[in-house]
Amino acid sequence: MAGLAVNVDHVATIREVRKSSYPDPVAAALIAEIAGADGIVVHLREDRRHIQDRDVRILRNVVQTKLILEMAATVEMVGIALDIQPDLVTLVPEKRGELTTEGGLDMIIHKNNITETVDTLQNSGIPVSIFIDPEPEQIKLAHRANASMIEIHTGTFCEAATPAKKDAAFDKIVNAIKFAHKLKLGINVGHGICYNTIKDFHGLHEIDEFSIGHSIVSRAVLTGMEAAVKEMRDLIRQL
Repeated sequence: MAGLAVNVDHVATIREVRKSSYPDPVAAALIAEIAGADGIVVHLREDRRHIQDRDVRILRNVVQTKLILEMAATVEMVGIALDIQPDLVTLVPEKRGELTTEGGLDMIIHKNNITETVDTLQNSGIPVSIFIDPEPEQIKLAHRANASMIEIHTGTFCEAATPAKKDAAFDKIVNAIKFAHKLKLGINVGHGICYNTIKDFHGLHEIDEFSIGHSIVSRAVLTGMEAAVKEMRDLIRQL
């Protein structure tokens, strides 16, 4: 059965709107673990728009499942990862003007930098996943970079405006999952998955883990973090 990694970035987003001390993403992470999360995800961005360095350091000390650090492949972030030693690093693209991550890393353009970053982190005992679009060439290059796993970007599917576009995007995800499985890569999926779109992944047992944040935090505003995580966890069990 696939795991559930809960991203608590948007708990910090609410906090940073007022630059207050609450709500606390660390508290949200602990509640998510109690509710059955298999991991906690945070994205430490260059502009520190939500998660702060202090959050990551506290989470490293208190998370009991696994701590997944999303980050850009920069010298600064590599240094932080080597210091904090998360259980997994996921390399993601990053633009200052974007509302959220807009797509996968382009391995064709950035393959040399990504390969060097993967080597540095994995030689220090930190497994690395690469967040990429569901394209065969991107998967091949991630494999050649010796990444432990990939995270397939599901945003195009989740945000598709028509049934035809949705079906086409999902077919690409399925093909990408099958191809990555043949290459013996670990397979995570994420971005935009909600309580409705999660159901479309029924039968795709090659998936190791779903990385879900915004929809869970949004549901938690109305029902509480524990209930929101449990509901998503139950839906994944039904896949």
